[in-house]
Amino acid sequence: MDYDLIVVGLGGVGSAALAAAARRGLRVLGIDRFEPPHGMGSSHGHSRIIRQAYFEHPDYVPLAVEAYRLWAELEAETGRRLFFQSGLLQVGPPEGEVVSGVLHAAGLHGLAIEQLSREEVLRRWPGIRVAEGSVGAFEPKAGYLLVEDCVAAHLEIAKQFGAEIETGVVVNGWRPGQTVVIETEAGDRSAKAAVIAAGPWAGELLASLGTPLEVQRKPLHWCAASEGFEESSVPSVFLFETPEGHYYGTKPLDGRGFKLAEHSGGVEVADPSTIDRGLDTEELGRVDAFRQECLPAACEAFADHAVCMYTMTADGHFVVDRLPGEPNVAIAAGLSGHGFKFAPVLGEALVGLAIDGGTDLPIGFLSAVRFG
Repeated sequence: MDYDLIVVGLGGVGSAALAAAARRGLRVLGIDRFEPPHGMGSSHGHSRIIRQAYFEHPDYVPLAVEAYRLWAELEAETGRRLFFQSGLLQVGPPEGEVVSGVLHAAGLHGLAIEQLSREEVLRRWPGIRVAEGSVGAFEPKAGYLLVEDCVAAHLEIAKQFGAEIETGVVVNGWRPGQTVVIETEAGDRSAKAAVIAAGPWAGELLASLGTPLEVQRKPLHWCAASEGFEESSVPSVFLFETPEGHYYGTKPLDGRGFKLAEHSGGVEVADPSTIDRGLDTEELGRVDAFRQECLPAACEAFADHAVCMYTMTADGHFVVDRLPGEPNVAIAAGLSGHGFKFAPVLGEALVGLAIDGGTDLPIGFLSAVRFG
């Protein structure tokens, strides 16, 4: 047996699990088919929103609070600035999914949220437009993470504590047992336990999970700031619930300008290895319609794009658990487009599940057994 633990996939969650295992002094190997951080999966695109008042489900809040603590620890360990607390404005109808969900989660967990009328939003940020009947919720402690830097930081810590990493290696499958065998194109690797965090490729390795994992194409777009754009006229990070869908973005963080993307929707991807990464004019048209409706004076011509992937479960919530029937195999799958902010806490949970047989972290609502 070569290792105590093998981690398959070194994106946001896998890199965090590798670091968590290495800190514990385990003999650990991480494997990725590319060279992380890379732009081929789900952990790229320069920035990710991080927030605590979780509209998707209030049970995520304790995990988000713990993730904040762990991101701060990682910053201190590496000397890298990864998290920028810029605040987050979320806009939508008061009875819609987003604002009502934010207020519900904040109320249950005592989080500070500013409730804003449409008029208050427009006075504070005159560079945006808000539809009649919509309101705002501003979370001061929210902000954004530098996604590629976060992956690099976790890998830096993992290597510092002795982890081995193999990149450019495709995992073809695995064999269960007291010793888990990971079958790769470079030969078999074995360990007492394994963590599978393969992102869009998870479905290929988790056929026994019992629930489909649908991979969706999710383009990201950047557009130039308008001439005379004033920084204070637009929130640094924003999310709008509109009749056409959920759209989010950030103010310019680099030379590419505003980042804008659609969180809802998505075209199913048959094979993540052959996804079309070109510019799709229909996808761009939806994001541009959002830009014209909500940010008409702030940004204009689109200048760049990238293609990311969401791996969706049937209910839009993660699966973080031991694989049913395999007590020494822990999985993170189906993060459904909102998992990156939780990477360090999910990494800790996965190592606990694989090595200790459980974790004290409150992940029960993410169990695989909910699918039967």
